[in-house]
Amino acid sequence: MSIHISNISKSYKNVKALQDISFDVKAGELFGLIGPDGAGKTTLFRILTTLLIANEGTATVAGFNVVSDYKNIRNSVGYMPGKFSLYQDLTVEENLEFFATIFGTTIEENYELIKDIYVQIEPFKARRAGKLSGGMKQKLALCCALIHKPKVLFLDEPTTGVDPVSRKEFWDMLKRLQQKNITILVSTPYMDEAALCDRIALIQDGKILEIDTPEAIVKHYPKPIYNVSANNMYQLINSLNAYKHNHSVYPFGEFVHYTDNRTDFNPEDLKVYLESKNLSNINIDKTVATIEDTFMELAK
Repeated sequence: MSIHISNISKSYKNVKALQDISFDVKAGELFGLIGPDGAGKTTLFRILTTLLIANEGTATVAGFNVVSDYKNIRNSVGYMPGKFSLYQDLTVEENLEFFATIFGTTIEENYELIKDIYVQIEPFKARRAGKLSGGMKQKLALCCALIHKPKVLFLDEPTTGVDPVSRKEFWDMLKRLQQKNITILVSTPYMDEAALCDRIALIQDGKILEIDTPEAIVKHYPKPIYNVSANNMYQLINSLNAYKHNHSVYPFGEFVHYTDNRTDFNPEDLKVYLESKNLSNINIDKTVATIEDTFMELAK
């Protein structure tokens, strides 16, 4: 295993950031840690990259213990924290040269590894990092994390605050990096990005809810789910929440995702109820559960 985590727990005074976390990441796998802000993702990343020590449990990265072999881990991993942390007063090229020097290598030595990414920011190599756009900062940070050819790459919410086009480009880059036999552990609060991973772990309040492939996790959703729409979204949500047979009610784009607690649910019964609440243009259609639906169900 490229990453092995066994019964890791971490607390900050009275706050339990991680509670008995255990999972493995295979060599060459693109593994996603999926959860909202405050779920414990960053704390786990800091433990695995030797920046924090867990209160309980053990972990290994690339075969090295995160406590006793911390120096070997720091030479074997690339880490891109959630907040842009490069030197903003240095240019693109100066930042890259600095990190290459720190790891005893050169840009030229591992250029093939970063080429696909670097060619997009090369026209701005003389620009200070602080003057780059969000997407360009992201690409520079990824180049700096890769310049020493790490065995394992840690990416902590790398696409937060980045436009949709740059997000797609970034995930395309990760897929290409995976083909170069780099193990990637990426965290994200975006449920749509979860489907791009080989396997995912859903995390909430420092606890792992489920670990599996995205497809398998969606199949585990226990009930039929329906898209419900009407002329007044606010009134629709309130009416569904007040309906005595509701199991779950969540806004989902232009619809509300609804599940019923009865085994013999008839959509017509729900439509009659909503009409009695003075709603019109009511549509109720069966749909397919998403990872977000599954997460919300497990988090309950």
